[in-house]
Amino acid sequence: MAFSQVKLNWHEGNRIDLLRNGEDFFPALCKSIDEARRLVHLETYIFNLDKTGLLVLEHLQKACERGVKVRVVLDGFGSQEHGADIVQRLAAMGAQSRVYRPEPKGLRAVRFTLRRLRRMHRKITLVDNEVAFIGGINILDDYEDVPDDGAGPRPRFDFAVRVQGPIVADVIKAQRALWLRMAWRRRDDWAAFYQRIKHVAERRRKFYAQHLPAFEPGRRAALLLRDNLRYRQTIENVYLATMAQAQSEILIANAYFFPGRRLRKALEDASRRGVRVRLLLQGRSEYPMQYRACRYMYCKLLDDGIEIHEYQPSYLHAKVAVIDNCAMVGSSNLDPFSLLLAREANVYIEDVDFARELREALEMEMQSNCAPVTAEALQKRSRFGAWADAFSYFMLRAGVALTGKASEY
Repeated sequence: MAFSQVKLNWHEGNRIDLLRNGEDFFPALCKSIDEARRLVHLETYIFNLDKTGLLVLEHLQKACERGVKVRVVLDGFGSQEHGADIVQRLAAMGAQSRVYRPEPKGLRAVRFTLRRLRRMHRKITLVDNEVAFIGGINILDDYEDVPDDGAGPRPRFDFAVRVQGPIVADVIKAQRALWLRMAWRRRDDWAAFYQRIKHVAERRRKFYAQHLPAFEPGRRAALLLRDNLRYRQTIENVYLATMAQAQSEILIANAYFFPGRRLRKALEDASRRGVRVRLLLQGRSEYPMQYRACRYMYCKLLDDGIEIHEYQPSYLHAKVAVIDNCAMVGSSNLDPFSLLLAREANVYIEDVDFARELREALEMEMQSNCAPVTAEALQKRSRFGAWADAFSYFMLRAGVALTGKASEY
């Protein structure tokens, strides 16, 4: 697939900072919330009431006390455990909140529908319409439920970016669209909804009359969205187009790697052209079926000349890639959930220095905390392990068929 077939809204002159793990992300996020003067709009798939979640709520409360408008969107499944409590806490502090597709209760919870699989998986925070945080990091403590082999727990391995500049306009538009769409579904909120619609054009004109700064030197970037209406295959198509043009390297770190036919063929074709293709995948099983289904593909990937490295110290949660001088950071895994069903948000960056920074961060982990996967090691798997991998793979394939989207995958 060529880029002529992929329509991107490129923005020049952005300032984009790479944030690694919660150690970088949460201090930067909380500092930005503390500096907010008008608005904090946070969307997340998981919001836990652990140490980190309570810290973020504390900073949101202080923002409310200063008169800042605070909006929070939670996913009904990802934040199911603590969602009701969080909504109450937000209401008590004067913040607005909405839950995307709340999980049904009682007997309705037993009934399976495709609608329940369509989740809000993106993680975006916007502050004052000037600064945005986008990536794969949930509002969840880095050390929550991670493995410990006796040497002490290690944090989840993940990334996000802090962005400023013209690209923020697209973030504002995306968040506003989802917020209004969710208001439309709230039958107890019609009066307030119509009032918001009445003034939306005026607010939009005021915003675009403001000048979002362009930085020099700046970075070229585009916001990539995935939903079930306008942007069904945008993220996948950008991956395909970039891989088709790759000349030297493809380096992908992805937590749940279960790509469809087109992505698998793109990786195979790139390797045959002489492009070095490396995958950094989970070495720890957080969700056994996804982990084993991915491992079932290892033999074919190795046969195609693709290098595989498994992250060992903790859970890998990253969804990033470096392809030559382009980089991808966001919430989208390369699996059916992200590519066929969920709402996702990635930042696609065309910048030599940023690509180098992300590449160096990944290579450092590959050298010090990863184990290479070899054909010899795979041959030593137990028969039970090989069967479990195959069973998981075909079960996930069957699950894709049940969604009615097997032809797209």
